[in-house]
Amino acid sequence: MQLSPDAGHRAGKLPGMNRIALNTTEIAPAADGAAPQWVELIPAADADGIVAGRDGRAWRFDAPAHQSILSAHAGLGMDVPVDWEHATQHRASEGGEAPAAGWVNQLEIRDGALWGQVEWTERAAQQIRNREYRYLSPVFDYDITTQRIGQLVSVGLTNLPNLRLTALNKRQEPMMRSDALTAAIVSALGLTADASDDDVATALNSLKQTADTAQALNSQQPSLERFVPRADYDAALNRAETAEATIRQQAEAAHAAAVETAVNDAVAAGKIVPANRDYYKQSCNTPEGLARFREFVERAPVIAAPSGLDDKPAPSGQAMNAQQLADKARAYQAQQRQQGIDISISAAVRHVQQEGNA
Repeated sequence: MQLSPDAGHRAGKLPGMNRIALNTTEIAPAADGAAPQWVELIPAADADGIVAGRDGRAWRFDAPAHQSILSAHAGLGMDVPVDWEHATQHRASEGGEAPAAGWVNQLEIRDGALWGQVEWTERAAQQIRNREYRYLSPVFDYDITTQRIGQLVSVGLTNLPNLRLTALNKRQEPMMRSDALTAAIVSALGLTADASDDDVATALNSLKQTADTAQALNSQQPSLERFVPRADYDAALNRAETAEATIRQQAEAAHAAAVETAVNDAVAAGKIVPANRDYYKQSCNTPEGLARFREFVERAPVIAAPSGLDDKPAPSGQAMNAQQLADKARAYQAQQRQQGIDISISAAVRHVQQEGNA
């Protein structure tokens, strides 16, 4: 028999598994008419290991399936719910009530069929006794590739059976949808026009898992040990950049003042001629350059006559050291910027020196 894919399955919870609820077996009442303690849930397969529903769909229920469904139930560690008309799948998933009609607490394989021991609620037991419900419809996960049944998920009381069981499996009517709707769904999922219903279901399930993961990530509260609000980060970054710029300007001003002092001292000592003042200043642009210039001045002989200014007092009554010269140069540079005039720190130093010598 050719296996028939499920057109209306729901996404399964096991990897590579689909979920389906569509087989029905008749409930065989006890001798006294009461609800039976043991019920048949999935019938024995045919010689090919296939169990088929009345609507034409078929699944594999062979020895590996028997072992899988028993192991899955044992590993679940909880009873399987019995509800009315598959409310667990149809109503609970939408936030509706899905009360239990009973609980399957034990599974057995009997002559190739799956049987379950059910603890019925009083309401469900009375309905079965009154023959208000006569059939059971199991919901199971099955492998999308092999169609092999892998896990019993729930059982529903129904009166529209599908599996030929000891009553209780709901027959599923063929799902009909327009060609236009099918084409729109397939296109939106990025599938080809010949995509099967299983392909569509797999794509939808993957899309839902992606959305759930994104929602979970978005709902996580970030740790303040690793993350800070953007506004706080921007403010801290701005303060750091401002402080860095200030320190850099102070260092440049101090360096320019030190260069000016070193070159002037060399001119006064007759180690260099005044005409080469700018050349030596340029060579002192970096701290390394200034250090090399000072070493040069220490070793260089006197090549120019004394200026005659050594014995003259400073115009201000006290000569400025390098730090004072740098501070006044920065102040003058800031004053000029307030007036819209942008000058270099070297120009500011020269201005301060000229004012001091005036």
